[in-house]
Amino acid sequence: MKVLIVEDEPEMLEVIAQALEQEDLLVEKATDYFSALHKIVSYEYDCIILDISLPGGSGLALLKELKNMQKTEGVLIVSAKDSVDDKVIGLQAGADDYLSKPFHQAELIARTKAILRRKNSFSLTLLNVSDLSVDTESRQVQANGSELQLNRKEYEILLYLCVNSGRLVSRTALAEKVWGDNVDIADNFDFIYSQIKNLRKKLKESGSTVKIEAVYGIGYKLTANEAT
Repeated sequence: MKVLIVEDEPEMLEVIAQALEQEDLLVEKATDYFSALHKIVSYEYDCIILDISLPGGSGLALLKELKNMQKTEGVLIVSAKDSVDDKVIGLQAGADDYLSKPFHQAELIARTKAILRRKNSFSLTLLNVSDLSVDTESRQVQANGSELQLNRKEYEILLYLCVNSGRLVSRTALAEKVWGDNVDIADNFDFIYSQIKNLRKKLKESGSTVKIEAVYGIGYKLTANEAT
């Protein structure tokens, strides 16, 4: 799952980023209004952690833009403004939660995870596609009754394909979801292909009816054939 942190204080930014990365979340950062707006327009996130006071503009204005674009990212406002009025304004603007600075890392993590559970389709405890089962709590994957041993990237790819089962997922969308917007510097998508190749091999060895189909030049689709 991917989280965007919008925070202009370098030390606070690193504290939040490290806390979330320790929870195996993919973290991206923005330090001002315009860089945050570019990321929000260009990419999709599962949760945005948003400061109100930013160089170049207000976090509340970013929140308004997010809602105008009809995007569904969960939003946690993290702000030094801790009056009741400030909290009410933030929540009425569309934020899912409001956390005042200073805060404990444990509370930040708990509130972020609560938003992810409420907002993200990945929050389903158990995903099933034919004989394939993905437990998002334990991160265990079973295919045809056998547990698949997957590395982190293989798991994230398979989870994203399961959520979009039967739908074509572009290589770009898959790369951004699993690797983040740093994928822009990549010359090609060979790094995705190698992970897909490994997933196909493991699914085949398990005897699963689930297959990862490639649509040349576009992306991948998870399908299931009836066992013969």
